[in-house]
Amino acid sequence: MSSSREPDAGVFLRPWTFIRGVPDMRHLPPEGPPEVAFAGRSNVGKSSLINALVGHGGLARTSNTPGRTQELNFFVPDGYSGQPGDLPPMALVDMPGYGYAAAPKDKVDAWTKLVFDYLKGRVSLKRVYVLIDSRHGIKKNDEEVLSLLDKAAVSYQIVLTKIDKIKVAGVEKLVAETQEKVRKRPAAYPAIVATSSEKGDGLDDLRAAILAAVNGR
Repeated sequence: MSSSREPDAGVFLRPWTFIRGVPDMRHLPPEGPPEVAFAGRSNVGKSSLINALVGHGGLARTSNTPGRTQELNFFVPDGYSGQPGDLPPMALVDMPGYGYAAAPKDKVDAWTKLVFDYLKGRVSLKRVYVLIDSRHGIKKNDEEVLSLLDKAAVSYQIVLTKIDKIKVAGVEKLVAETQEKVRKRPAAYPAIVATSSEKGDGLDDLRAAILAAVNGR
């Protein structure tokens, strides 16, 4: 199956599979289909959100231990050989969490370098979704990551997670506050997506945003 046709919403209904964990840049898969990556503080809910997006509870590993994801983990719809002319329509990339990791500093530094080497050098990367825990909002280490993305001119969009954990009346206010915080950032996509992996809130909005990004809209 050729990858020339633009992916549509049906891509999220397919079975998905893990294809590679990348501990350093030498192990990156060849550039091919458009990629979107998920970034965020440790335990912000990246793996849970990826699982919810594709309806596959065990695709991305979840853990209560901060820093569990230590590689760039690549996922694609199942059934593609990866050969020329038979590339998947898109790939999802789960990146190591930042802000805390239960590991020695040298390992944390290595993960951080891996993430940002990938962000700056990956032509097929169409957008980074920066996940922000709705209970805490944008913190200092989030600001640092947004500044790095701005400097690298990597398009990114803020995704609020765990909105089921705050009062309904507070979601609209938080969205407005978050929009204002990123309004002047050059690489930030202006729309904020509010989600709950547990309740399914906002997942269709996020799927639509991802499809627009990979289809160049």
